[in-house]
Amino acid sequence: MKSLVIKFRCTLMLSLITFSSFSQKVSDMDAGKIKISWELLENNYKNTGTARSRMTLTNSNNVPLSPAWVIYFNAADPKPLDKKTAVFDMELINGDFFKLSPTSSFKTLPPKGSVTMEVLSRNLKDVTDFPKGFYIAFDEQPEKGKAIDYEAKSVINYSAAEKTLAAQIFNKNKSIVKVAPQDLPPVFPSPSGYKKNNSRFTLTKEVKIIADPLFNQEAGYLAEELKTVFGVKPVTGISESKNVILLRKTNLKGAEAYQLQVSNDQIIISASGNAGIFYGIQSLKSLFPAKSWSATQSSISLTGLEIEDAPRFGHRAFMMDIARNFQPKKQVIKILDLLSLYKLNVLHLHFNDDEGWRIEIPGLPELTTVAAQRGHTLTEKDHLIPSYGSGPETNTGSGSGYLTRADYIELLKYATARHITVIPEFETPGHARAAIKAMDARYERLSKEGDQKAAEQYLLRDLRDQSDYRSVQGWSDNVINPALPSVYNFIEKLSTEMISMYNEAGAPLKTIHFGGDEVPAGVWEKSPAVAELLKHDTTVTSVDEIWYYYFAKVNAILKSHQLYLSGWEEIGLRKKEVNGRKSMVLDPRFANENFHTDVWNNLAPNEDLAYQLANAGYKVVLTNVTNMYMDLAYNKSYEEHGQYWGGYVDVDKLFDFIPFNYYKNQKENERGEILKPAYFANKERLTEKGKANIIGLQAPLWSEVITNEKEMEYLLLPKILGLAERAWSADPEWAKEQDEAKSNSLYPQSWSSFLTIIGERELPRLDHYAGGFNYRIPTAGLISAGHKLKANVQFPGFIIRYTTDGTVPTKNSKIFANGMTAVKNISLRVFNQAGRGGRTIKL
Repeated sequence: MKSLVIKFRCTLMLSLITFSSFSQKVSDMDAGKIKISWELLENNYKNTGTARSRMTLTNSNNVPLSPAWVIYFNAADPKPLDKKTAVFDMELINGDFFKLSPTSSFKTLPPKGSVTMEVLSRNLKDVTDFPKGFYIAFDEQPEKGKAIDYEAKSVINYSAAEKTLAAQIFNKNKSIVKVAPQDLPPVFPSPSGYKKNNSRFTLTKEVKIIADPLFNQEAGYLAEELKTVFGVKPVTGISESKNVILLRKTNLKGAEAYQLQVSNDQIIISASGNAGIFYGIQSLKSLFPAKSWSATQSSISLTGLEIEDAPRFGHRAFMMDIARNFQPKKQVIKILDLLSLYKLNVLHLHFNDDEGWRIEIPGLPELTTVAAQRGHTLTEKDHLIPSYGSGPETNTGSGSGYLTRADYIELLKYATARHITVIPEFETPGHARAAIKAMDARYERLSKEGDQKAAEQYLLRDLRDQSDYRSVQGWSDNVINPALPSVYNFIEKLSTEMISMYNEAGAPLKTIHFGGDEVPAGVWEKSPAVAELLKHDTTVTSVDEIWYYYFAKVNAILKSHQLYLSGWEEIGLRKKEVNGRKSMVLDPRFANENFHTDVWNNLAPNEDLAYQLANAGYKVVLTNVTNMYMDLAYNKSYEEHGQYWGGYVDVDKLFDFIPFNYYKNQKENERGEILKPAYFANKERLTEKGKANIIGLQAPLWSEVITNEKEMEYLLLPKILGLAERAWSADPEWAKEQDEAKSNSLYPQSWSSFLTIIGERELPRLDHYAGGFNYRIPTAGLISAGHKLKANVQFPGFIIRYTTDGTVPTKNSKIFANGMTAVKNISLRVFNQAGRGGRTIKL
């Protein structure tokens, strides 16, 4: 009997121990003391194109961590290296969102204990590739997510690669020479024509502004700008001297053309329209020394000159993605100030994507209450799952946020006063998961209230659809179903609400961008609603023809409001079987519908797609990924922030772009491979008709890797200055020269002139303008010849400083001089005129 009691007590004790080890008490655990470390061990593991990493889970709590939890994170296709011995399971939830859970091999982790597992994933080529956003949810409270400590690092030695890159940068910079101020165009972007004279005008706070009544708004803008510089707002009126005159002149070419004359006694800006006067004011500001915005000025001396100027393209666009990661109203206003300074006249706002909806639409509250928020959720009924490392908390960081209707109207007024057109983009039918989830939530709410008709009014998916697909970004439920009449109620609702906002703001609205990008294979194939459409509408001959059906209906809605359709290039394409597989090819059916296509895809074999569309009759905005995608990293350094799937983009890629013959200066593909001389021989050339359909240039800044304002500005600047030059100014001589040798000989002077303007005038201006910008400061080019070092920098006016003790150079460190003897632990860092340093390189 005694032995039975002892046996019972032992069994009970073991049961209690087992129960306590598997029932984690949340109150006992500090999530901040749980840590994930992700160490990259090697890329291209066994030539598979994957990365091998070591993941370590550490428990720094004073109590054990039992296997009663799930860790969530965002990453690119991770999986255990060896599933048989794995201590963690990795499961895709959707998109880039994964969960990590303990397997039976995982035992209770003691205090200060760690456990490791090797993982395979997509190659991790730079710092932005690593998994992010780790947080934990305990089984006791699965609906509660808590951030945990996280460290990402690489054990790979990059010194050889960095040395090679530094040498490549040095050789690229070798042709750059500082150009004397008198040999530079006086304003930026480069004007059509100018000549200097012997006059000199001294601008002070006493200056008077005289304006034709047509230009009263621009006169007010100029007064505010001069107040920023002088601390006092000038008044209108006539004085005996020192006037700034805004003059109406009707014989100039185009509404954006202007003339600027600076003489001893007055400044005259002439134009036929308000936009021209505005750009003349920007050129006047461009004449101001860069330091003019650093402190209140008493006077500014301007050299006499005459400028006659007009833009090359009427559509000079920056696309700002505020959907993947949000940017607040204040930052959008700052960007509008930047665009207006450099005569860019279109802000294309990407409002929605799979990961977020960012604009309030009256009558559809779920678009912002649900789809504008990301955070931990088991149902997505109240908000979306985390993406891009946004973590468990809603209403914090760039994962959540939206512009209210009042915000947007304010932005529209601000943009319109600066002659910037704002194009709203609603990405459809793909990349629409946020909208779909919002309308699902609306459907559920109204169904519970018993109003089924209202519930179905804006539904975006066929509830019976069993189609199986996966988008490029990993989503399995992100495509709107065009067979539903409710989809067109939604499009009509968005259109009418946009029209209302623009009318209230007094802003022009000629188009709405309805996307069209990246719809994956497999969509709609098992949708009963689509099957019914195919059965009853004989004009829709296949599932692939749903594409044409959709955009025909969207186009009709916009035309009923006197608007035209804008979209990505796919709105002018259709699916066709080519060599046994379906591909997107030119569709001539919409060519005469005034569709405006933003053509990004110039990757093989689509290098000539933009020219095909333009030649066929589509209006084309050149948005070539290899030259215009500013979210791509500056170079292949592991430390550089940004993506690289479309190559690497520094300011030269935008400066080098030749709109009507971009084959001429495309020397490499997106993988950095040098193209053979005859590579483009069989590609379609732009016809004269096609040239007339190239309406402008656009540079996008997608936000997958942008989580704050500084990261945004780092990738934006100085790249966007290349766009400003190429969109406004005519082709330089090197671009027009047909002889390759002569073109190559002309290029260095033009490139040096541009870089001198950027380095000595524009970037110093942007240290203070509109509150100052966090533009990228380049790394130094560096080579060693024997025991001697040579270094250079991309921008004239920037300084290289160094240390030899392994510390990071500061603005007080010694200035590097070419021919220095190579020493151990030398570190070089480039500094701008304000004393801010870029990234350090070590030899």
